[in-house]
Amino acid sequence: MNFSNLPPKPPSRQIRALQEEDGATITVYQAYPSTIATAAVTYQRLDASPEFRTTRMTWIKPSWAWMLYRSGYSYKDPGQERILAIKMKREDFLGLLGRGVLTHGTAPPRPGPQQGQEMTSDAQGRTSGERGEEAAPKESTRESKRRDRLQSLDVKIQWDPERTVRLHSLNYRSIQIGIPAGLIKEWAQDMIVSIEDVTDKARALKKILDERPDVIDEELAELGLIPKETEFEVPVELRSRLGMYHDGLVMASEP
Repeated sequence: MNFSNLPPKPPSRQIRALQEEDGATITVYQAYPSTIATAAVTYQRLDASPEFRTTRMTWIKPSWAWMLYRSGYSYKDPGQERILAIKMKREDFLGLLGRGVLTHGTAPPRPGPQQGQEMTSDAQGRTSGERGEEAAPKESTRESKRRDRLQSLDVKIQWDPERTVRLHSLNYRSIQIGIPAGLIKEWAQDMIVSIEDVTDKARALKKILDERPDVIDEELAELGLIPKETEFEVPVELRSRLGMYHDGLVMASEP
């Protein structure tokens, strides 16, 4: 059987996103409760609601399908009942990637004697393996960790299996980007170009998939329910930092 007419499978780690034709902006997704989402869309500021927290890491996702998976098309959790499409400037998105730290040691080893440092994280996104000259007194450990978390400017990078809009797992990865508390105010106030509520789009997509299981992606795209996500080209100097490897080598964009 000839499969030569099929599009090539993306590399195992590649950032794909909805972008303007000139590449000036990139769209990422988040899901919030209605109180935060309504204020964000009305005032075009993510921190417009007093319920928006700036003391906890927040995650953004360039993949529409992965957002659908995480939120269950917006039906999974009352805290994720509204899906927002957040448009960012390309340079701000690259700035976040430039601060990226892998959350765990999922990247293949780098070629040569220098190996990538393995990292793990807890539920708050803090990394383990940090070294200090002296251990902090026990009574101040919790406060010290809280202070470090609030001051950290490390952006967490996590690669999870990409999904289809039917939520099936694929054999290549999708990037999740954790913005730390130390950057959230700057991100919410200065890095966002526009905010759109796309909850109805997610629910309309699920309705069609439930009613017409055989519907093809091309038709869903024509209906505006699947955005055209293209490769977001990452500079070579950032690729090793983000764990973008292929067969032990840093992946380069095609010319």
